[in-house]
Amino acid sequence: MAEKNYKFIAEKVVKEVGGKDNISHSLHCATRLRFNLIDFSKADINQIKKINDVLGAQKVGDQLQVIIGPDVDKVYDEVLKITGGDAEYIDENLDAPKKKVTLKSIGGSILDALSGCLGPAIPAIVASAFFKMLVALLGPDILKLISQKDNLYILLTFVGDAAFYFFPVIIGYTAAKKFKVTPVLGILLGGIMLHPTLTQMATKNVTNFTVFGIPCNVQNYGSTVIPIILSIWVMSYIEKFFNTKLPNSLRGVFAPAFTITLMLPITLCVLGPAGSYLGNYITTGLMAFGKATGFIGLAIISALYPILVMTGMHMVLIAALFQVFAKVGFDGAIAPALTISAFSIMGVGIGAFLRLKNKEQKAQAGEFAITAILAGTSEPTIYGICARYKKPFIGLIGGGFIGGLYCGITKVISATLVPATNFTSVLCFTGASAANIINGSISCTIALIASAALVYFFGFDANDPAVLKKD
Repeated sequence: MAEKNYKFIAEKVVKEVGGKDNISHSLHCATRLRFNLIDFSKADINQIKKINDVLGAQKVGDQLQVIIGPDVDKVYDEVLKITGGDAEYIDENLDAPKKKVTLKSIGGSILDALSGCLGPAIPAIVASAFFKMLVALLGPDILKLISQKDNLYILLTFVGDAAFYFFPVIIGYTAAKKFKVTPVLGILLGGIMLHPTLTQMATKNVTNFTVFGIPCNVQNYGSTVIPIILSIWVMSYIEKFFNTKLPNSLRGVFAPAFTITLMLPITLCVLGPAGSYLGNYITTGLMAFGKATGFIGLAIISALYPILVMTGMHMVLIAALFQVFAKVGFDGAIAPALTISAFSIMGVGIGAFLRLKNKEQKAQAGEFAITAILAGTSEPTIYGICARYKKPFIGLIGGGFIGGLYCGITKVISATLVPATNFTSVLCFTGASAANIINGSISCTIALIASAALVYFFGFDANDPAVLKKD
């Protein structure tokens, strides 16, 4: 295939989103360019979809997302050359039209916030999860190469736990970037929530502690997500207030100090405990959901998870999953379904590659399959095959459902959080019994084969010569 012209793609995308002056903020994830625009009416989503090598485009929450695929970082570099690095720091609300507050807009804003806060934290989660995976593999549960007393076991264990325990600090930074708070203040607030003195008081169930005379329900905020996100969101307004009201000569010293001072009772007495309780309810609710729906619930999530990815709703499940693993250490509902879904996506790429005869389309399907298998990137397959040809959705949903059904019937759990969605994601079944590993692996294999077979036999119109006849 011809080498992609990343500069051309970037120029066309920037033009169709309304030009560089319409971009208030830009970033990218593993597969998508993400734009916050001053005026969405200036963007032409239909024209963006027609650009060569663009797999799709959609508005998700307050973002316009352009699906590029695994080469997104190269296109993003060209976008920055056009817009300039300053685009990241422009206030996205400047000159923006007032938005009508509706349930849909509120839901979109929540999804956008979760995506912006949790997405950048995933590399840290992946790194720590890698070490937890090594503990499960090398430890006494599977290969028995190291014992719990070995220094290597101890090292791998506390490194594997680090990202999860220090969620308030990590997400304090990512949330600060999202809500346009000074990043080090986000880190500081997360550090305050994890200070050993506060943690010890929580462990000892201290009930008479106050913050400036305000009673404080002391909590252990290790491994929590929601309290710090809520706190940074509120802090964004407080810091902005002090930066606006204080004179320039005093702002550098007193704005940070006053911001943290005001945040102490808000975080430790109100948002922290409330967020902690909410997180516990989410964990409890998710466990109850797994018990109530059984194997059917797991199969449904496995089948529909790619649809959630397309709408951005998957971040709700990811947030819940972080909370569950941080508190409980395993999951038998969402985490296995995500892994099953990943293998059904791989199967779609394989089925399309085997069925397509057009050289260009066949090569592209093969590229998408390899990307899903090795990199765990699902969007190229979802948008480049399923959304493009429509019928491959049969294989995607069907394969996920069948694999999830077997997984649920055999009561497989994910005992290790492995955020990777490539072929190594089967390692999420390690850390439990040998039967759990075997049945989990069988579930993934079933999902892959079933989705590939469904796509091969039912995924394309046999009368479409452009797709099924060779060049």
